[in-house]
Amino acid sequence: MTATPALNTETSPATSGDSSRTRHLGPLLPARLRPPDRPRLWVELVCTGLLYWAYTLTRNAVPAHRSAALHRAQDILRAEQELHLNIELTINHAADRVGWLIVGMNYYYATLHFIVTIGVLLWLYGRHGERYRPVRTALYTATLLALAGFAFCATAPPRFLPGQGFIDTVVVHHTWGSWASGDVAALSNQYAAMPSVHIIWSSWSGLTLAFLARRTWVRVLGLCYPLATFTVILATANHFVTDAVAGAATLAVGFLIQQLLTGRPAYPGVCGIRSGHRLEA
Repeated sequence: MTATPALNTETSPATSGDSSRTRHLGPLLPARLRPPDRPRLWVELVCTGLLYWAYTLTRNAVPAHRSAALHRAQDILRAEQELHLNIELTINHAADRVGWLIVGMNYYYATLHFIVTIGVLLWLYGRHGERYRPVRTALYTATLLALAGFAFCATAPPRFLPGQGFIDTVVVHHTWGSWASGDVAALSNQYAAMPSVHIIWSSWSGLTLAFLARRTWVRVLGLCYPLATFTVILATANHFVTDAVAGAATLAVGFLIQQLLTGRPAYPGVCGIRSGHRLEA
């Protein structure tokens, strides 16, 4: 009987290096610019202030983009109709028939967008300091990409389209304090529909809870949150399905850029890379 030569299972250094480069993206930043600990609180406050300043610039540019924003919204609606994706009007009218439901959705749209995102950021900063930088970087990057979209590709929400039958649920039900209508609208960009920041922030919040929370019910709640937000933005006629898809894609690009910069995934266990960090809630 002829012996079969044993397979060499060892990997040469060159092959190992190629495999590592295949699995890992980056880092593009030097080690001194990607420390493992969380940043100082004042640094985060400054970053938040700069983001709001950038948002203010896009808001002030709205009057010059109004006509183009309405045309883009019409184009999106026609494209969705051809692809049979135009479910916004049906959901908008169905939700509007139930008074307490649509009023609740109006308040959901106006408040949870900020409350949940800030709450998750604070929880992440306090309980998962070793993960704060990469996860926060993905959020900030996606938000900046969205602001660039608002500045160069302003798009109107469905509720602004004349003759299409969409109901502005905040105006109809006189919901107090909404960023979408009334006096408070002067503080918000009314033509910032593409991509949907509500989807970017809710998906980021949901993924962060799903990956890092210890309790199962918190993880499940995190996964349900962006799905609920998707329903709300359609029911209140603030976004098209296309806006939501663009928001999800923008967040994915934010995570990709984050990994290119730091060389590690934002969450433990992503891309088959094991993490030694213990999950805590």
